[in-house]
Amino acid sequence: MHKQLRLFLVVDGIYALAFGMLGPIYAVFVQQIGGDILEAGTAWAIFMISSGIGIFLMGKLQDRISKDKLFLVAGYAMRSLGFLGYYFVSNVTQMFVLQVFLGLAVMVISPATYSFYAKHVDTKKLASQWAAWEGTWYLVQGIAALIGSFLASLYGFKTLFLVMFIASLFSLAIATQLKEEPKNLQVKKKTIKNEN
Repeated sequence: MHKQLRLFLVVDGIYALAFGMLGPIYAVFVQQIGGDILEAGTAWAIFMISSGIGIFLMGKLQDRISKDKLFLVAGYAMRSLGFLGYYFVSNVTQMFVLQVFLGLAVMVISPATYSFYAKHVDTKKLASQWAAWEGTWYLVQGIAALIGSFLASLYGFKTLFLVMFIASLFSLAIATQLKEEPKNLQVKKKTIKNEN
């Protein structure tokens, strides 16, 4: 496995840990700030729809810019700010605004994430290397669900959000160490351009 893939798995694994801490108890938090089941569902819908529309648009832009690391670091930074934003949310309207912001973070990072990963995958080990990412995501999310539930039940949501924020900062710090596509791929691209 390429060392950049290993580093990326650490980065995304730490982010998955932060993100997964809230997932299964998200509706409980919405209820605590005065929302109900419908508003919890609406907040999640806002996040998913804004993410989805944004990803379509950003993918085309990122194809032209082709600077994965720039978008990865920006996306992880936005996610960290979003997690910190949960700490200050006190009503459903603020939650809706935060969900739009988090959707924008996904818009920035998602196409670059897949692009970065694909550029570093060994074509002879496609299944196992894509499975490494997917398996890491699910495994860490499962662990995060237990940790998040434990923290929220013992110390409350404010503490949980601070832990999520700190974990996401670690993810961001490591993401700054990622490098663009492998040198051998850059050489191939230059050779093709020179031949044309």
